[in-house]
Amino acid sequence: MSLLVFGLALLWSMGEVPAALAEAHTVSTARADNLKELMKNGSQVKPSSRHPAGGHWQELQRRYRGVFVLYASRGSRQVALTFDDVPDPRFTPQILDVLKRKNVKATFFVVGKRASKHPDLVTRMQREGHAIGNHSYNHPDFSKLTLSEMQGQIRRSQNIIEGIVGYEPRLIRPPYGEINAEQLQWAKENGYTVVNWDVDSSDWRQLPAERIFRNVTRSVKPGSIVLMHAGGGEGQSLAGTVAALPRIIDWLRANGYQAVTLPELLKVPEKREANVSERTHVPKVPQTAEEMPGTSDEIPGVLLPQR
Repeated sequence: MSLLVFGLALLWSMGEVPAALAEAHTVSTARADNLKELMKNGSQVKPSSRHPAGGHWQELQRRYRGVFVLYASRGSRQVALTFDDVPDPRFTPQILDVLKRKNVKATFFVVGKRASKHPDLVTRMQREGHAIGNHSYNHPDFSKLTLSEMQGQIRRSQNIIEGIVGYEPRLIRPPYGEINAEQLQWAKENGYTVVNWDVDSSDWRQLPAERIFRNVTRSVKPGSIVLMHAGGGEGQSLAGTVAALPRIIDWLRANGYQAVTLPELLKVPEKREANVSERTHVPKVPQTAEEMPGTSDEIPGVLLPQR
């Protein structure tokens, strides 16, 4: 016990303990403020809480092999850089500029509501050789929706994306990574691949570039799927992501990794083929935000706590 007291006293004298306590207070205060904002907007969605693959996700990957994916084969030194919550005219063009300069292809998960406002950015993603996936219409937590509500989110976003790029994406990333077994079964029966991640950059916390760089490079393995963002909420800065990305790409190459799109990494087509059962039974797709149960017209998933 005396050693513990001595250790704490030493850390306190170095300023480490007060700094840690201050950071914890800042995070908890930001989360509380974020909850208040979400409640004010009438949303029941919890603030974003992105965790690396845990036991629940691992079990879903085992049960729905090839349908729910956290990472690819560890036998290849290919990895996939993926970017959520696009398009965002503030940050998506900057990320695309870096990828073009570095000659890297990535995967972008598109929020349908945003795509309808900025179709030119989705067109640019396609034109420059990047893969496109579906990230819902307006970013609700799928695990809090009924199956039909979740289908409405996917179909409405698919309709928007198809109208821009000419096809329906096969890849889905559920907001927050949250999805249940019933929804995964539907995805399996209808030709979708649901892709989460095993490396979280935590860039959504508005971290500085150095910390984002460390989060990725300390965790990446052969076959890894890296979560990053190229779109943010109002007042949220992803400057750290833009600054860290060139260094991450250089580090991957220096360490023998090849960054590829998710379809290449997983060896699946980018385009989805509808099956017979879906052609004969298509759920009604809500046409207005008011018809989307459990969500608001805004994108609550990107109102993120600051850190």
